[in-house]
Amino acid sequence: MSSYKKTFQFKEAVLILFLILAIIFTSLFVLKTEPHLALLNCLVVVAILGLIKRYSWKELETGMIKGIQSGIQPIIVLALIGILIGAWMSSGTIPTVMVYALTVINPNYLLITSLFSCMVISSLVGSSFTTVSTVGVALMGAGIAIGIPAPWVAGAIICGACFGDKMSPMSDTTNFASGVSSVELFTHIRHMTKTTIPSILITTLIFFILGRITPIQSASLTEMTNMINIIKSHVQISGLTLLSPILVIILAIRKVPVAPALIVGIITAGITAIGFQGVKLGEFLHVLQNGTTFTIENAQVVNMMNRGGLQSMMWSISLILIAFAFGGLLDTLNIIPILLNGLIERVKTKGQLILSTAASSFGVNLLTGEQYLSILIPGQSFKGIYDKMKLERKYMSRTLEDAGTLINPLIPWGVSGAFFAQTLGVPVIAFLPFAFFLYLSPFFSILFGFFSKAKTTS
Repeated sequence: MSSYKKTFQFKEAVLILFLILAIIFTSLFVLKTEPHLALLNCLVVVAILGLIKRYSWKELETGMIKGIQSGIQPIIVLALIGILIGAWMSSGTIPTVMVYALTVINPNYLLITSLFSCMVISSLVGSSFTTVSTVGVALMGAGIAIGIPAPWVAGAIICGACFGDKMSPMSDTTNFASGVSSVELFTHIRHMTKTTIPSILITTLIFFILGRITPIQSASLTEMTNMINIIKSHVQISGLTLLSPILVIILAIRKVPVAPALIVGIITAGITAIGFQGVKLGEFLHVLQNGTTFTIENAQVVNMMNRGGLQSMMWSISLILIAFAFGGLLDTLNIIPILLNGLIERVKTKGQLILSTAASSFGVNLLTGEQYLSILIPGQSFKGIYDKMKLERKYMSRTLEDAGTLINPLIPWGVSGAFFAQTLGVPVIAFLPFAFFLYLSPFFSILFGFFSKAKTTS
């Protein structure tokens, strides 16, 4: 085969994008397939188009392998979090938080409590993953026990968790967006408050209203009491079981890398499970692999308690493997830069520039499922035009954060989306309408881009 390759033109790249969207929409909403198959179908179709353009199979395969290699770090984190959730279930950590939440929290205010609790934890640790896998799992169980719709609870947890992921100086994406844009960190954070404050206020108001209109029947309260008693009959509830997550949070605050921090959490949970709960070593190792398997007659409590383990994350890990392979294929075919360059050529006003930046971050998220690339690629591509149009780069860094970090959880094959769905047990399509903060922030970024007087550089 000739080494000569034809490159895709902008119009062809746009057609490929629409083809990908059509395949995804048809697969998810018409054929009702899992997102794995939707993305795998896209990968096959785009690979065929690459072969038609005279790329060799070896080149395409190499691109996919490189894409998978770039996903090793989040895959390791996902695997460790699955193991950690099982360990914390076995040690009594998550059951203890569930019982405390069910005992103390007013059912009508559980949504608001979930939102604010996750906002505080995520702001301290700078990680939505840590927040969702600790307090988020417990609050999810409490919400379901009270009778609040699971997508509502998941939406409140995710909004709170992503608040810190966006605004905390401890967050890697916050540092990454400011670094890519060459904007001082706290300048970046201060500028983000202009979209964050109205977004989180509206989100808070909506969850307050939802919490107040949710009918909490006396039967639900009776059932909640019954659930608490069932949990207590299977696990010893004690503040001692909270030492492991507190240690993980401290390590996160001290900027210890996430994998070692999670491993410490697993080890300390093992010590608690064996020394305090009386779990045998062999049983605990089984939990790390397959999750907890409490024998409980109550179906709701079973769903709350039998969670975690390495195998519980394989759905997410397999999805992310396909997503990163697809992203590597698109990179090899140079489709994303072609789309971005074509978009940049059509930008004429500052409002269009901010809209194009947001659309690019959203597009990269959609095509690759990777929030770091959704910040990096548009950031590198749009730097020059921000300077050319004399628009301060803090507008770019804010837009990258709003449309990059916050949109990723709304993509079923996004690293965050797949993790949240699997950890909380609620599909992305189900919690998406209730993740208000996540799409209000980019909306305000775009709105302010057109209607506010953006400051220009001298």
